[in-house]
Amino acid sequence: MPPAIGRRALLGAGAALGSAAVLGPAAGTAAAAPEPPQRPGPHPGGPATVTTVTPDDPRYPELVTGVNQRWVGTPGRIRLPRSTAEVVTAVREAVRAGQRISVRGGGHSLADLVYRPEVETVIDLSALDRVGYDPARRAFEVGAGATLLNVYDTLYKNWGVTIPGGLCYSVGVGGHVSGGGFGLLSRAHGLTVDHLEAIEVVVVDADRTVRPVIATREPGDPARDLLWAYSGGGGGSFGVITRYWFRTPGRTGDDPGRLLVAPPREVLISAVPIPWSTLTEARFTALLRNAGAWLEAHSGPDSPYTALSGSFSFTHRSSGHVTLLAQLDAGVPGARALLDAYLRDLLAGTGTDPAALPPPKRLPWLRATRYLGTASAIGNHPAVRGDHHSAYLLKGFTDEQIAVIHRHLTDDGIDNPNAMVVVNLVGGRIGAVAPRDTAVAQRGAIAKALFQSLWTDPADDAANTGWATRLYREVYARTGGVPVPDDRTDGCYINYPDTAPADDPAANTSGVPWAELYHGVNLPRLRRVKARWDPTDFFHHPRSIRLPAP
Repeated sequence: MPPAIGRRALLGAGAALGSAAVLGPAAGTAAAAPEPPQRPGPHPGGPATVTTVTPDDPRYPELVTGVNQRWVGTPGRIRLPRSTAEVVTAVREAVRAGQRISVRGGGHSLADLVYRPEVETVIDLSALDRVGYDPARRAFEVGAGATLLNVYDTLYKNWGVTIPGGLCYSVGVGGHVSGGGFGLLSRAHGLTVDHLEAIEVVVVDADRTVRPVIATREPGDPARDLLWAYSGGGGGSFGVITRYWFRTPGRTGDDPGRLLVAPPREVLISAVPIPWSTLTEARFTALLRNAGAWLEAHSGPDSPYTALSGSFSFTHRSSGHVTLLAQLDAGVPGARALLDAYLRDLLAGTGTDPAALPPPKRLPWLRATRYLGTASAIGNHPAVRGDHHSAYLLKGFTDEQIAVIHRHLTDDGIDNPNAMVVVNLVGGRIGAVAPRDTAVAQRGAIAKALFQSLWTDPADDAANTGWATRLYREVYARTGGVPVPDDRTDGCYINYPDTAPADDPAANTSGVPWAELYHGVNLPRLRRVKARWDPTDFFHHPRSIRLPAP
């Protein structure tokens, strides 16, 4: 019997998927509403004393950095609210003191958006982690500080449902959802925000009044534009998100088990390592051509391959191999035949015989989710540092771009197995929603590409940032070093914010502003929402939505 999926292949795929997970700063919602406590703590109507950590506290070093250890802050204090009322208190005190704040959810912001030197107060939402069913709204309530694996565990074990969110277990919901949210179930069920029913946000009015607001997707809700903005506009622009409610559109009734999508009962997991020792440049080119052609042919919303998702992890030659990861709903008719055909299409002309591959692993969905989401050794390393750049793909890479990628992945000037290009499969039901229906404009994309390097020694910063930056700029050299929307690309993903300094003119010479690359046709409306809900620009960071020009 052929061996089961090897740990090496799984870790190769896990490193790419786990490290690609991202959280932007959490943000904010409308029509003030009463709020039950997120967890034991003061009632929203009473006094709220917020837990505060200052530099002399032993907890401080853990609370002034996130996953990317390149960014370490020096705020005067960290506030850890336990309820919406305490978030209001923390924000109100910062407003009155004229302090610059930032917001931390799960700490997965790839770029320097939270722990900046000018930030005086960090609001850490990790205690807002409640996950439960709200019978009044007939929707599932998820606190902005909850992490993805805990959300999946609670929703599935108690009600047999889930949301189509990201893979990395420790990503916080607050920023993940506000940037759109996607994962291995998104080709079948759309983005996370496609199931968003309501959101609560603490906002600051023009007169500096601080208040909580709940916005819903109901057509007559006067705050509906705030929910729309948080359905892909990213965190940190409008307020502080405290909680979300989820219900799949069209679902009705009182049975919680029918109000959100159900994940597959079981999935097939295939992780195929292709040794670099067998990959000539011609074979590497064939592999990337095949990947692009397959995505172009099978990414429609009604394709039978909406049941399949995964990634292509093209890691540096020093890793020993590249990895193709696939997850397929084992319950769809002809599941194994679909997976076999997929692998044959990808591997044609690459020197790897699909018939010689080990069989896929068959697992219950939640176990597979935990298995893949915790597999990344580098993603879970406490000293990991990263440089990251993203692109939405409408078509596969051109031969010219493939040659650039191959040259960098075989460059002996860097010796890092975690320098890589990751291509995540999207498309499918994501494309069934129009670009303006949510704030995610890139609904026609077939893939999200992440050009990145991960390492642990600060002495290696220059080599790794230089490698990842040169790769990205050269792949998009024809459009000013960034993926300007055209017939092949559709800008960048806001939840993979570029780690280049936002004010570095050399990072983007296209003439197209970063904000337009992230938000496309939705940018003008996002700016109008900004003017309404954060008219003083109290909430901002280098990649946030700016107020419209006067």
